[in-house]
Formats: sequence, C-alpha cells, structure tokens
Amino acid sequence: MAERDLARLLQGMEPVLWAEPYGFAVATGPLAMQPFATVAEAEGLTVVAPLAALAAAGMSSDPWARISLTVHSDLAAVGLTAAFATALAAEGISCNVIAGVHHDHLFVQWDRREAALAVLVALSRA
Repeated sequence: MAERDLARLLQGMEPVLWAEPYGFAVATGPLAMQPFATVAEAEGLTVVAPLAALAAAGMSSDPWARISLTVHSDLAAVGLTAAFATALAAEGISCNVIAGVHHDHLFVQWDRREAALAVLVALSRA
C-alpha cells in the first residue's frame, strides 16, 4: 500500500545508489535503447538512461547518479520531495526527481553521489 505519512516515508526511504552513471539527452530520432524514462517537451524528447546506453546510441551527457527511494510513496503524499530536496540543498547538492507510481528516483551529480546518499540516510534516521 502506498504511504502518505511524511514521518513514515522519511523513515522508510531506504535509498539505493545504482552503480552505473546515468545521463540525460534529447533524442533526435527513433530510440535505439530502452530508456529508464522519457519526458516529452515542446523542444524534443528527453531521454534518461544509463550513460553507456546513451553513448552507444550516439548521445552524450554529463554523468548523473541514480538513487532510488525504496519506500512505496503515494503520488499524493505531501512533503517528501521538499524534505529531501531541502536536505540535499543544504549540502550544495542539486537533485532532479522522477516520480514513478511506486518510487521516487533522484538524480544527483555523479561526483556527489556518496555525499547525497549519506544525506538521505541521515534524513531517514533523524
């Protein structure tokens, strides 16, 4: 069952850092890969995928780390995004979020991934 209570969401975040870098790129034609996510914008289709898959498809990106929150968050829950964004911002870490039906997926700068994970773990134990 999806959780809406902010205290339980924070305690149950259990962030998982994915091992490979991800990237963001704009597709200019048919996709030659299975992306993690896409966002249709007026300027084009943004593709989020492992960096190696983007490179193999001829797309380039800066490296981003994917951290998934394993708690089953309700899309109508209030405050979770604000809580982790505020905690990460206090450490100077930018965060891009993609919310799925079951989980939130955070993308942070690759070189700040360990620091971001530490911030999220500390927030879940506060």
